[in-house]
Amino acid sequence: MRWITRPGWPGNLLALAAGALTPLTLAPFDLWPLALLSLALFYLGLRQLSPKQALWRGWCYGFGLFTAGTSWIYVSIHDYGAASAPLAAFLTIGFSAAVAFFFALPSWLWARWLRRNEAPLADALAFAALWLAQEAFRGWFLTGFPWLYAGYSQLAGPLAGLAPVGGMWLISFVLALSAALLVNLARLRVRRLFLGLGLVLLVGPWFAGLALKGHAWTVPAGAPLSVAAIQGNVAQQLKWDPKQLEAQLALYRDMSLTARPTDLIVWPETAVPVLKEFAEGYLGVMGRFANDRQAALITGVPIRQLNPQGEKRYYNGITVLGQGQGSYLKQKLVPFGEYVPLQEVLRGLIAFFDLPMSDFARGPTDQPLLQAKGYAIAPYICYEVVYPEFAAGLAAQSQLLLTVSNDTWFGTSIGPLQHLQMAQMRALEAGRWMIRATNNGVTALIDPFGRITTQIPQFQPGVLYGEVVPMQQLTPYLYWRGWPLAILCALLFAWALLASRMAKTL
Repeated sequence: MRWITRPGWPGNLLALAAGALTPLTLAPFDLWPLALLSLALFYLGLRQLSPKQALWRGWCYGFGLFTAGTSWIYVSIHDYGAASAPLAAFLTIGFSAAVAFFFALPSWLWARWLRRNEAPLADALAFAALWLAQEAFRGWFLTGFPWLYAGYSQLAGPLAGLAPVGGMWLISFVLALSAALLVNLARLRVRRLFLGLGLVLLVGPWFAGLALKGHAWTVPAGAPLSVAAIQGNVAQQLKWDPKQLEAQLALYRDMSLTARPTDLIVWPETAVPVLKEFAEGYLGVMGRFANDRQAALITGVPIRQLNPQGEKRYYNGITVLGQGQGSYLKQKLVPFGEYVPLQEVLRGLIAFFDLPMSDFARGPTDQPLLQAKGYAIAPYICYEVVYPEFAAGLAAQSQLLLTVSNDTWFGTSIGPLQHLQMAQMRALEAGRWMIRATNNGVTALIDPFGRITTQIPQFQPGVLYGEVVPMQQLTPYLYWRGWPLAILCALLFAWALLASRMAKTL
């Protein structure tokens, strides 16, 4: 098996297969032990490579991960973007090939500057720090693609208890460290002291995760609120058809009128598929209905406003009617879905680059939270819930979390289930209840431990009933965010750079 650590196609193919294991660790498969195997194979495969060879090896790992894990992109482009099957396949593979460089560059850096085979403990710690830096960079660069992070594999695993302490980031760090330490155990046996330290670092976080699993970091801020989340199941092909507007508005109106009374009525992203200013009469009627029921009605609706320069801009938004107030404008936009990079060049080439809703602007960063029934609600529209640090910033000001989405773009793929899993992690990190309302599923209520308490089936209209509890106090992650880990990783990088001078003491 020495070929695993050597350059060449056998090792590269193994790296590709190791990357392809990652989606199996996430929803809907949840085979979390494979996360350790995937990371261990990746780490081991970089051990003896030159920087150039490591770059190619890292690219193969990333290509395997994204090709297997983002197959739903093909569904979006082909089924809803009107692209032919060959073109959709080409664009999907091209996307995977491009984002695979998020692994190629760290692999080059690892082989060029950070790898210290003579110091296995420093090597393992530096690898964990680099893995975390890769995930953080991937979630930031060019607006980010924070999907398929290793830490999500532990939502139902032994390390879940670490999420409120250091977020999903801490779990990813521990997984990478554990994988590297398992590979290095034989080399650590040379020095008893460092074998002991290695075992503590290997076993300790897993015991801590198990011990903290189910620990309540937050407490109720008030009585439970009853919820009715409306799932309209409107086909994407009809969503923006002007001829279908009245039918869609009637659908959500009638489903809400016939629903049993609740404190909160929640409609999904763009449930009102027309600018808010053109739906004021309809929204006014629904607001009076909500007031009569002593309820707050929260719905997704596009909003047009003037920006600071006096220009009219369009936003993907949420607004509150009845027993509440406020509107929220989406800040994290989906490339090509809500805005088109280089639109002067790309628009008009194929229908995919001219999708409805693909000319939205980003909302301001200083928006107040939504208010409903006397509580502050942190809103996330679709893609926003997958950004850990962004979500934590809003959650720290809130008593409840809300995410509305239209996952119809994913079809029957695994995309909606991956998306749901990330929403569950946000609830666990924040120690708060989350309401998730979607057009065609998965509509669900999530408790402060990241568990789904109730949900309704995908791909059919329905009303989800349940209760959520407003929560107060901050988890350690909401208080400190990712800064402690960022400082730790910086120190570990410095240690790795100096480790060659310290090798005699290791």
